[in-house]
Amino acid sequence: MVLDRASWSGADLSHAAVEGPVAFSADLGPDQLLAAYRAGAYPLPAPGDIARTINEITYEVEVEADRIWLIATDTGDPYGVSWWSPDPRPVVSVRDVHLSRRLARQLRRAEWTTSVDRDFEQVVQACRVDREPQWLTDDLVRSLLRLHEQGWAHSAEVWQDGTLVGGVFGVRIGAVLSLDSMFRRRPGAATTAVADLADRFAEVGGAVLDAQWDSPHVRALGAVPLPRRQYLKLLADQRPTPDPLPADPRPARRLAPPTTV
Repeated sequence: MVLDRASWSGADLSHAAVEGPVAFSADLGPDQLLAAYRAGAYPLPAPGDIARTINEITYEVEVEADRIWLIATDTGDPYGVSWWSPDPRPVVSVRDVHLSRRLARQLRRAEWTTSVDRDFEQVVQACRVDREPQWLTDDLVRSLLRLHEQGWAHSAEVWQDGTLVGGVFGVRIGAVLSLDSMFRRRPGAATTAVADLADRFAEVGGAVLDAQWDSPHVRALGAVPLPRRQYLKLLADQRPTPDPLPADPRPARRLAPPTTV
């Protein structure tokens, strides 16, 4: 199925492939990126020509059979970027981010401060460091920065003595905040950033954090599998412009559950 650029906005992924990509398109412009997130898909750019060729060889039969969309635009080779919408989707309730006992004890002692959207670009760049394959391409980063300027993309930061030690970033659609990547320079700092982002997102009516890829790590954070159709329903409540998240500096220790006797 070949779609034009505007078709992402009206795309229905409820019957899309359960495994593998749901579409190919090289257009990573901010409008295309936002429309894809609204439809329930996120991008995975190929890190090089070999990965791009593997995409075409592996999925060309599915594309020809219209089981995977080929979104035709004037921007590059469509097989350079695959778009994914797993079914089920791992999501974490904003009220149920799990902190290990060890991290909870650490937070009660740590002099960490958290913030939101204080330095989005630094968080994104930190998530690129030493990551292979490098899916956070320059084109994708530029569009994420633009979505941040427009209020759609957010970061949470963890600070120690004024130094950034952990963070997470993602794109917010309706009651969902889709987490793209995280990093840590101190043990537990990335998980702390996730917990902080969830806490603040809940204050403005957010429901879940979308972990995108299922893994033991995200399960340990509290992720549970949500059928894609239910996930898409959460995306349906969308506003023309999102309300800002509370961004004031806060002590990280507040995120630790109270001790019990």
